[in-house]
Amino acid sequence: MSGLGTLINALAIIAGGIVGICCKKLIKERYQETIMKATGFSVMFLGAGGTFSKMLVTTKSGLPLDTTGSMTIVLSMVIGAFAGEIIDLDHQFERFGSWLKHKTGSDGDNQFINGFVTASLTVSIGAMGIMGAIQDGIYGDHTTLVAKAILDFVIVLIMASSMGKGCIFSFIPVAAWQGLITALAVVLSGYMTAPVLNSLSMVGNILIFCVGVNLVWPKTIKVANLLPALIVAVLMA
Repeated sequence: MSGLGTLINALAIIAGGIVGICCKKLIKERYQETIMKATGFSVMFLGAGGTFSKMLVTTKSGLPLDTTGSMTIVLSMVIGAFAGEIIDLDHQFERFGSWLKHKTGSDGDNQFINGFVTASLTVSIGAMGIMGAIQDGIYGDHTTLVAKAILDFVIVLIMASSMGKGCIFSFIPVAAWQGLITALAVVLSGYMTAPVLNSLSMVGNILIFCVGVNLVWPKTIKVANLLPALIVAVLMA
């Protein structure tokens, strides 16, 4: 059944958030801060590792490794940042988070919006979700999204233990984004070539690295305003 992988992914995020909130009551506040920074550094290394895995290539020149895609990264990030600042996607995310905060009766939760935005960007960005959604739509293969669901369960659990129930609602952008790609998978399949996926992975993992920076040093980068970089990376590829 097409879309089952995204459904499993969304349910895993909800479950991880609920478990994280239950754990929050058992963890002292000073522990939560340390856990948050540890999560941030982990996310940074995951992003950096994903980027380098696509940038570093073997060569025949005698050197063990060479780099590729540097210009794609620079142009995608710069043009994407410019477009993102014009649209101000970061503000749109916060507006939606504020609306959710009010609708869920969480007006007294000062961490709700930050938790929602940070968790949403962490679990929504990346080529794994895009590739998995395409496989789900075309072949009915849920394997990649099930693996992503397990990762997202752990990530959201840890984030929710520090930032609260706003993290649970990150399932909404994940379901919307991956569901849309699954629905359009037949149309997009011809464009998802190896260069396109490599570009998406490189730039997407840089954005994941930026999310990790914000976990360690809050509100350093407006990551949502960098999301158009993904579109620029695809167009360049």
